Amino acid sequence: MNTTMDDSRLNNISEIADFLKSSKMLVLKLNSTKERYQFIDKTIDKFNYSKIRKKEKRIIIHYLTKITGYKKAQITRLIKRACLGKLVKKKYLRTIAYHRIYTATDIKLLERTDEYHNRLNSLATKEIMRREYEVYGQTKFQNISKVSVSHINNLRHRPIYRNYWVNGTKAREIPIGITEAPETNNQPGSIRVDTVHQRNVFYINAVDEVTQWEIVVCIPEINEYYLLPVLEQMLADFPFIIFNFHSDRGSEFINHLVEEILNRLLIRQTKSRSRHCNDNALVEGKNGSVIRKNMGYHHINQPHAKTINIYLKNYFNPYLNFHRPCLFPENKILPSGQTKHIYKQAMTPFTKLKEISKTTKINFLKPEQSWSKLDKIEMEFSDNQFAEILRIEEKKIFDIILSDSNKGSV
Repeated sequence: MNTTMDDSRLNNISEIADFLKSSKMLVLKLNSTKERYQFIDKTIDKFNYSKIRKKEKRIIIHYLTKITGYKKAQITRLIKRACLGKLVKKKYLRTIAYHRIYTATDIKLLERTDEYHNRLNSLATKEIMRREYEVYGQTKFQNISKVSVSHINNLRHRPIYRNYWVNGTKAREIPIGITEAPETNNQPGSIRVDTVHQRNVFYINAVDEVTQWEIVVCIPEINEYYLLPVLEQMLADFPFIIFNFHSDRGSEFINHLVEEILNRLLIRQTKSRSRHCNDNALVEGKNGSVIRKNMGYHHINQPHAKTINIYLKNYFNPYLNFHRPCLFPENKILPSGQTKHIYKQAMTPFTKLKEISKTTKINFLKPEQSWSKLDKIEMEFSDNQFAEILRIEEKKIFDIILSDSNKGSV
């Protein structure tokens, strides 16, 4: 429907003011830009806008705003143009693109210069290209040598430059492991691994995320000669099948030798994401609450690593998995949508493993393992009895370590 605005009966400012009061709920808008411009131009001329008082001008602006639908700022600009002459719509003139001064050949010269000099700052790069032309007479640099320092960075963002430039100072992603949070699939077999140093020896700590089954080994140095055998021993000591191996981005685990072992055992390797400290939080917590709490911070010489590793395998690891209860969280969704961990359940990792197997009706044990063998280990000693044996063996180990340290200090 076309709207035709006839204001011939409005002959003075007071009549326009009355019209605005009586039509507060009425919405009037002209259809086309041409009609609006004509109406504004006619109204300005009719009431001689440039010579009326300021108060009356406000009424005219309010009136034009209501009829045209334009905002006050736009109406004010159009009134200024109408006062200077006939108000007509401006013709849109498309701006013509300027001819590019620096061609693809010039950008390739800049790219080659950055490649040779490992991408210096813009000022130094301009000086090199200037010298190429003015000092060494390389005529191909005649055009690009005139580039401004600030425009060099613009040219470096052109597609023809970015597609071929290789930044030699930028760290490259090592194609070993997948950068993502570890997946558990709500079943045992996804372990998190970390390294703990104690002066001259190193502990490799591996914890299953679902059952908190924990295996700790000790080596004198972080290198392939010591690490690879204990890594295979550690994976073999888990009673269930391992399907995911997660670590931080340290070179002791992110290397081709560890990758080869995991691929041979069909274990998926993942590594922590940047700025996501919770990816490996479980094993980081165990480093303090288990290893540091039991093994302390004493200086241990490298020759004792083999003895400590035997102690860990025969006493410490069985204690952790059969006689030391762990807390397991329950997730509660708050009204705000956040997840809160509530710790109400405490049980040993072996008990948790049996509970999950009974609930899911899936036997997660390796073929060479059986529930009867594991039950026998659990029931051979009570928790306090085995803890007492552990502390006796621990004292023997540390007496040897301290006596050796005292000899060395003398």
